[in-house]
Amino acid sequence: MKILLVEDDRQVGSATKQALTDFGYAVNWVQDGPSAVETVTTEFYDLILLDVGLPKQDGFAVLKNIRAQKNPVPVIFLTARDGVEDKIHGLDLGADDYLVKPFSLEELKARMRVVVRRHHGVKESKLTTSDMSLNLATKEIEREGCQYPLSAKEFSVLHTLMLTPGVIFSKEQLEDSTYGWNEEVASNAIEVIIHGIRKKMGKETILNVRGLGWMVRK
Repeated sequence: MKILLVEDDRQVGSATKQALTDFGYAVNWVQDGPSAVETVTTEFYDLILLDVGLPKQDGFAVLKNIRAQKNPVPVIFLTARDGVEDKIHGLDLGADDYLVKPFSLEELKARMRVVVRRHHGVKESKLTTSDMSLNLATKEIEREGCQYPLSAKEFSVLHTLMLTPGVIFSKEQLEDSTYGWNEEVASNAIEVIIHGIRKKMGKETILNVRGLGWMVRK
């Protein structure tokens, strides 16, 4: 899952980015409003974590701009502004949630799961296909009665594929959803990750569509 973090506080931004990257999310981080608007215009994101008190353009203005572009990307505000009026204003502008600083990273991840599930019409904290189930909280996958732990990158690839089962993802699309800016990506990184998943769970876990990419069954 690819996330845009918009946060001007370097300490908060660095810690949040690292924690989410370690969990298995691809995180890009910008530190002002105009940069956020620009990158959302040119790149696809599954979720935006948006501070309100940003330089140059505040988070409310950023969200207003994003929604004016008819972009339905889910947005969670992360802010020190705890007033009821600010929360109402943010939600009325089109935010999906509003989390007040300081926050627990575990609570943030839980709220992220809820927002993304809601966006994709999923009711449980699991992604399920005809032959496997991915637990979004524990990063474990169950197939044929067995449970398998996943590395951060394995989780990222399976999360992307299982959000839209039956859809073919190219190598470039999987790289984009698995790695953030400035992360070193080997030329065969996706192939290595998929090989590791198949080695654990069987070759039929992820299907290769020759010349196009990879998919999981519905």
